[in-house]
Amino acid sequence: MSSPELLNQSEVQGFAALAARLAENINAVVLGKPGVVRLALTALFAQGHVLLEDVPGVGKTTLARAVAATVQGQWRRIQFTPDLLPSDVSGVTIYNQASREFEFHPGPVFANIVIADEINRASPKTQSALLEVMEERTVTVDGVRHPVPQPFLVVATQNPVEMDGTYRLPEAQLDRFLVKLSVGYPDEAVEVEVLRGATARSPEALTPVTDTATVEEMVRMARRVHIAEPLYAYAVRIAAATRNHRQVRVGVSPRGVIALTRAACAYALIDGRGWIMPEDLKLLAEPVFAHRLLLTPEAQVRGVTPTEVLRQAIASVPVPLPSGQAATVRG
Repeated sequence: MSSPELLNQSEVQGFAALAARLAENINAVVLGKPGVVRLALTALFAQGHVLLEDVPGVGKTTLARAVAATVQGQWRRIQFTPDLLPSDVSGVTIYNQASREFEFHPGPVFANIVIADEINRASPKTQSALLEVMEERTVTVDGVRHPVPQPFLVVATQNPVEMDGTYRLPEAQLDRFLVKLSVGYPDEAVEVEVLRGATARSPEALTPVTDTATVEEMVRMARRVHIAEPLYAYAVRIAAATRNHRQVRVGVSPRGVIALTRAACAYALIDGRGWIMPEDLKLLAEPVFAHRLLLTPEAQVRGVTPTEVLRQAIASVPVPLPSGQAATVRG
């Protein structure tokens, strides 16, 4: 199979300019979080999904709605509750007495951008309704497969699992999310600015910057970003370092390595480059890998975090240099 044609400078500059406009639009309502917004757009262009975990009230849903409002396409919001059924998400087949045929009534998952609000408040059975569609972008109901619109992005929010009334997401579903992000509390100046315009800044007031067809083209462009051969090996070695870490029970899967390279391609294009660098992989390793790690019980008791393990793993892997040599970067 022939490799895809590399991007020219005009295509790269056009992509970066449009991505900057999208980020500016979202930043108008999500104040003081440009890094989080950029990572959310990275997931969109890498054809991945976003999991936002944080305490209530810091703007998780606002970010999800702002992304949806910036792209002119179908979007739906699903409020996950303990009594939500899988059919409430995927849809149901109903017998039509007039036509004497079964008809499929699609659920809210049939949209370009699906906001799964407080996903971990629903039962594991309902959470699993998203597994197939997140991976294959189709829904199977009564043995019939139904494709969802393209592009397709799930932006899920969840409260920390220690909070009452929440169910931990299974590892298989966590692995379907390209990145896991935390919005975090704003600093004082930003929070004062939020208070001044609390009613004026709303995702509903945003004007769409682009349409779904353009986003689909940007997804295709991200697949044409150049990855040097040593960087493939570098990504695999970082994943292997997590698998061999003494405090890790389950390390990063091959799906996670694929996710890292796809995210790096999109991230580089947003930065105005048609190629990725080792720094892209190192920067994205935490949001792409951390939620895929299962630590040993001993590590959890000692309070070790996946982020700490990842930093140790990255520091242990030599960084490939242009000359073909390798250097180990500490810290």
